[in-house]
Amino acid sequence: MSIPKERHYSDRVGWLRAAVLGANDGIVSTASLVIGMATAGATLAGVLTAGAAGAVAGAMSMAAGEYVSVSSQKDTERADLARERRELAANYESETRELAEIYEARGLSSTLAQEVAEKLMHHDALAAHARDELGFSHVSEARPLQAAMASALTFLSGAALPIVASLLAPRQGIVLVVAIGSLLALGLLGILSAKVGGSRVRVAVVRVVVWGVLAMAATAGVGWVFGVVGT
Repeated sequence: MSIPKERHYSDRVGWLRAAVLGANDGIVSTASLVIGMATAGATLAGVLTAGAAGAVAGAMSMAAGEYVSVSSQKDTERADLARERRELAANYESETRELAEIYEARGLSSTLAQEVAEKLMHHDALAAHARDELGFSHVSEARPLQAAMASALTFLSGAALPIVASLLAPRQGIVLVVAIGSLLALGLLGILSAKVGGSRVRVAVVRVVVWGVLAMAATAGVGWVFGVVGT
């Protein structure tokens, strides 16, 4: 009888981090940009143009940043694996003992640790060292393209909300409608990320909402200053 495979929250950490970061940035940065432009007295066309341009630029920036960052992580992993492969070829016995010492430190007896190390080395020496010495696993495996696509698409999804809100809001109420709508969306995002990631809902919601308020307030202040200066 086979044991059913368990699903853990950590299995989602790679794409969840990129998705939450992208959606959060899309909402906060675009809403802040729209509010700043509206506070400065820009026309509706100016507000929408700035919001759309910011959304596209932000999505591309997020995708590029994630791809470069995660690709660098992947390059480091490959370099470590190449080095470990060379060490295994040159010093197989010492590498076996090194693995056994790791298992001893985790609580196995010296004899059992040596036996386990030898069996795992015989099965797949590189995989054993990658997992138990270097700490690599399928959960933390770097996936540059996946991270880039998740960031870009979720950024655009988040950015769409303040743009649509500014389009539908009355001319004098853009700031209020965009701010309220964006904060509600951030709250929902916090709830969703907490549920998917298995964390505390209240902490996740407060975290994203507080930073959203600070960002929008700051850009509203900048817009007000430049609006006054420009008149």
